Amino acid sequence: MTIDMNAYLGHWPFRRLRHNDAAGLLALMDRAGIDRACVSSASAIFYKNSQAGNEELADQIAGHEDRLIPFAVLNPAYVDWEYDLGVCAEEFGARGLRLYPNYHGYSLGDACCNELVAAAAERGMIVSIPLRQIDQRQRHWLLEIPDVALRDLEGLVERHPQAKFVFLNGLGYTGSRLGRADSGLPANYAIGISRLSAVMADEIGTLVRNLGAERVVLGTGMPFKYPEPALLKVEVLDAPEETKQAILGGNAERLLG
Repeated sequence: MTIDMNAYLGHWPFRRLRHNDAAGLLALMDRAGIDRACVSSASAIFYKNSQAGNEELADQIAGHEDRLIPFAVLNPAYVDWEYDLGVCAEEFGARGLRLYPNYHGYSLGDACCNELVAAAAERGMIVSIPLRQIDQRQRHWLLEIPDVALRDLEGLVERHPQAKFVFLNGLGYTGSRLGRADSGLPANYAIGISRLSAVMADEIGTLVRNLGAERVVLGTGMPFKYPEPALLKVEVLDAPEETKQAILGGNAERLLG
């Protein structure tokens, strides 16, 4: 089974997205041979109340729950996130969260963020954090959002060894503690392959060797990106077939339970 840990539905205010409804996303998945995808609301990133985007997502994936797995976007700096978390988990069937500290104006070290991560961990939910959402070279002139710093992720996984993290849309892991075998960090996080190299710098292969094949997952970024490049990275990876199958879906299946 092929499972994409990094997909979206909804709108982006500075760029037209295609294939951004359930029918369009499923068509992309069918074309690429992707069985299931973890999806969150792109619209929720910019809504003042992110829960409105989660409500839209629940409506959009209704009838497609066998293939589209909801991940909620929550802002722990916004009032009443505790109630929204319960609704997302219990009514919408969210299996995880997507956090956007640099878009929502808080730090991964803030108390509110750590309270949300702890609450998600108690529910067995995955906490996924995209280091960036778009290529900064193509940003709108009104948008100046830095990437999430790798050192901030290091501190987060240390503070929450009981949580399950997936880091998306990042690179440079092999130059940080997150990509080293001797880091002393808990093995409670996986890394998505979007933006990572499989040939030139071979960051995917290095992460497999340093962290283990079970710590690397497929992430395409659909529909911000087309899915085929991410799949090609796995195809050309210099690794045994069982490692490739783990990256394509086995690891995500285990994380999702």
